[in-house]
Amino acid sequence: MAGTLPNGSGGMIPSTSPPFAMTRWVAQTSENYVSVTPYNYTATSIHGFQATHQPAIWMGESGQVVISPGAGQVQPKFDNRGMSFTHENEVITASYYSVNMNAIEGGQISAEQSSTSRVGHLRFAFIDTRQPYVLVEATRASVLGSSDPHNLTYPQGSIFINPDTREISGNNPERQDFIIAPVSTPAKHWSGYFCARFDQPFASWGVSKNNTLFDGQTSGNGTLLSGYVSFSPEVVEVSVRIGVSFISVEQARKNLDMEVPDGNTLEDTATATRSAWAEKLELIKINGASKDQLQTFYTAFFHTLQAYPYEQSEYGQYYSGYDDAVHQGISYTGYSNWDTFRAEWAWLILFAPDRIPGMVQSMLQDYKEGGRLPMWKNIIETNIMVATHADSLIAEAVLKGMAGFDLETAWEAVHSDATVPPVNDTTTVYFDRQENVDYEVRAGLTSVYEEKGWVADDIHSESASRTLDYSYDDFAVSVLAGLLNKSEEERFFRQRSLQNPFTIFNSLTGFMEARNASGAWAGPDNGWTEGDKWAYTFDAVTRQFVKFLDEHFDGGHNDHTNEPSHHIPYLYSLAGAASKSQSRIRQIAESNYNASVNGLSGNEDCGQMSAWYLFSALGFYPVNPVSGLYVVGSPFFDGVEIQFPLSNATSLKIIAEGAPSRPFVNSLTINSADILSPIISHNQILDGGKFEFIMSSRPQAWGVAL
Repeated sequence: MAGTLPNGSGGMIPSTSPPFAMTRWVAQTSENYVSVTPYNYTATSIHGFQATHQPAIWMGESGQVVISPGAGQVQPKFDNRGMSFTHENEVITASYYSVNMNAIEGGQISAEQSSTSRVGHLRFAFIDTRQPYVLVEATRASVLGSSDPHNLTYPQGSIFINPDTREISGNNPERQDFIIAPVSTPAKHWSGYFCARFDQPFASWGVSKNNTLFDGQTSGNGTLLSGYVSFSPEVVEVSVRIGVSFISVEQARKNLDMEVPDGNTLEDTATATRSAWAEKLELIKINGASKDQLQTFYTAFFHTLQAYPYEQSEYGQYYSGYDDAVHQGISYTGYSNWDTFRAEWAWLILFAPDRIPGMVQSMLQDYKEGGRLPMWKNIIETNIMVATHADSLIAEAVLKGMAGFDLETAWEAVHSDATVPPVNDTTTVYFDRQENVDYEVRAGLTSVYEEKGWVADDIHSESASRTLDYSYDDFAVSVLAGLLNKSEEERFFRQRSLQNPFTIFNSLTGFMEARNASGAWAGPDNGWTEGDKWAYTFDAVTRQFVKFLDEHFDGGHNDHTNEPSHHIPYLYSLAGAASKSQSRIRQIAESNYNASVNGLSGNEDCGQMSAWYLFSALGFYPVNPVSGLYVVGSPFFDGVEIQFPLSNATSLKIIAEGAPSRPFVNSLTINSADILSPIISHNQILDGGKFEFIMSSRPQAWGVAL
């Protein structure tokens, strides 16, 4: 539950689904849009149960379907169908959710929910109510953007009721982020599809259009569209299974039959989903943690594997919005690469390595079908954030031994990122969520960056961040080139990556600063993405480094709620002051994470906030993900046992007796060998064995050797 409040507390919801599920099911307390999630802990009424494809609070919803139970008069309108509840009457787990609600016309309705990747499974009990019914909402008014909830569009959907098969099916083409999709790949024929199958015969039925009921109708098309079915008054329990698809109603029906076939109970579904989570969460066992720490750690583990990215393919085929066609293969969506390249991707490589080949291949398919690797893919590209960090994801995957995707296409795609500018590069600003533009990729690549080394602030938005992020991505491209024995390209991109950051270093102020095309400084507060001159200056080593880090932290400049600061506490260790890293890491963990509803200080951002905590709790962090190295921090617990899921991986024991009260490292051995430098490799982690820390309550000199 950590982080179910709005922005500032994680933007998370108490959904049920297995890892990486295409669809997550959640009690609906709000009509969600960009900046609003379907469930908010402060709400007091539930309006239905939603199949959501909203990957993060600052992204839009796509193709959802809502199942809303009721009793008495059918209530299709969101505001009128809410039923009061209290959190004391909720049960919340990753695999099962239940709640008791007060029916509008008296009595109670109890709801239970579980799900597979593409099928929701719900059961409603009607206790002392009037005649029971279930409404299936296909379309609603859709909010565009986040600034004005009255800026609406009205998607046109369909609904079909078949009393003989006890099914309600239809489609919903809502995709709130369509306004920021690249103009060359608009995904015109995309839609979400659904097929709901009930276990009880229908006593009556009808269609609601624009909140007007049409009893007896079995189909409809249009806006504000729902179908509803009522049951005999003596019916006290109704189960419904809802298959969803991005391909067709028929595929939704096939998904239903494949994942929750007739005869499967809700208990069967919940048990299977619980087992899927247990298989992952049991990979790590912790000793010496408090109840709050255990809840914080395993909630974070849950967050990292929940849906980032999530399945878009359906049994060997997928719809691609890039060319508006159905293809054979594996596909994922929900790529928040600007966030997740930092640590979330490294966590997936360790704990979901079986998923990585498909996730990389999916990005390569996006490149082949749309011409570009994803930046922030939500069904299709959205141009949100800056830079081309898919370059980093692919290079890190290859560096760490992942296989099962086409390396030549991978090179072609990342090389394109680094060398082919967007269309109209010299005239398009590419401000955040700019509409009616094409693929953003590395905006500014030709305007100034290629010749002078920086992105011009008087031409492009977020120019200073772009300059530094492009430099990192160039480094990632050079790593991949080296792995593929492309020596000339390796030298070129390595040199560019190491030179360009310093083109925006203002030696008079000691900070990174945006520059205009003329070379003039643009001002210390211009050109940053979710950060400032303090956070981004640490992207490169500059002046008296330890003193500068002290000024950063002591002056209150470190903002852990946004990703550009996540690596900064570990930089002390790279400057020979490891004990200061250890102290800062503990302070950040204690002040930004806990097991309450407010357990995350910033938005989860697709697992990155949690990945920072998880790596830090283990005692190491991937400061430079494409280096294959981790910087040692301060393990949080007395002991951790890890079983990596790779077939050839041995178990790893991390021993740090007294760590909960002793944050400082006195010594570290790996399989009895002394480690003097605060650096360990990916292979050392996967090789397993024993990492043994001797911890101290006072700062120690360990780690000064580099």
